[in-house]
Amino acid sequence: MPDYNVYVMGMKQKVYYTLAAAAVIFAAGFLFYRSVLISALFMPLALLYPRIKTKEIIRRRKKELNIQFKDLLYSLASSVSAGKSIESAFRAALDDLTVLYPDPSTYILAEVRNIVSRLDTNETLESALSEFAGRAGLEDIDNFVNVLSISRRAGGNIARIIRNTSSIISERIEVGQEIDMLLAERRFEQKVLNAVPVFMTALLSVGVPDYMYPVFNTAAGRLAMTIALAMMAAAWFISSKINDIKV
Repeated sequence: MPDYNVYVMGMKQKVYYTLAAAAVIFAAGFLFYRSVLISALFMPLALLYPRIKTKEIIRRRKKELNIQFKDLLYSLASSVSAGKSIESAFRAALDDLTVLYPDPSTYILAEVRNIVSRLDTNETLESALSEFAGRAGLEDIDNFVNVLSISRRAGGNIARIIRNTSSIISERIEVGQEIDMLLAERRFEQKVLNAVPVFMTALLSVGVPDYMYPVFNTAAGRLAMTIALAMMAAAWFISSKINDIKV
């Protein structure tokens, strides 16, 4: 089963992302400096992009798993409310999730199949869930597993505890999804604003080359371009952090 905290990028992927980043960096360098040499000097920065892309893939996988986990909670709460044991609820959840996610390689389907398989070999549910939570690295899954383990050890109305816990965690995940939807427009605006200086530079370079000549051919002009690039990078970083709201 996959460890969602780790993603090993294949050699073909590394080469692809590195070459793509190198092409973009060279084009951006040439746009702002009009120098093949200076543009080529920036190209080694492309070696950092596979690492950045790996982190992005990990974030996307964990986000998908978290959303799918919400559907698992709904199924578990429904089965437990109908009087089924929590072990039977996981078996029933596999059927419910198969309807929601026809693709058998969906993360949550693979995880529930693994849990059911371990239950069939007489492994405890707590052990199977703890192993899943460790690989997932998600707070919502950790909270559910901890509450379930404590409630089974301490006794009490497990059905009610599972329903309440599932409801709270599901609402938390839904709030996160709503925030993402509200921020989608702001993220688009961020991308547009980051692209405006690049577009204006290209437009002026083509439309009024004489006006831009000192910028590309004097030390002061290249220094100004370097400062502008640094400010654009800082603006992109700050806006990304502002739009990265976690629930």
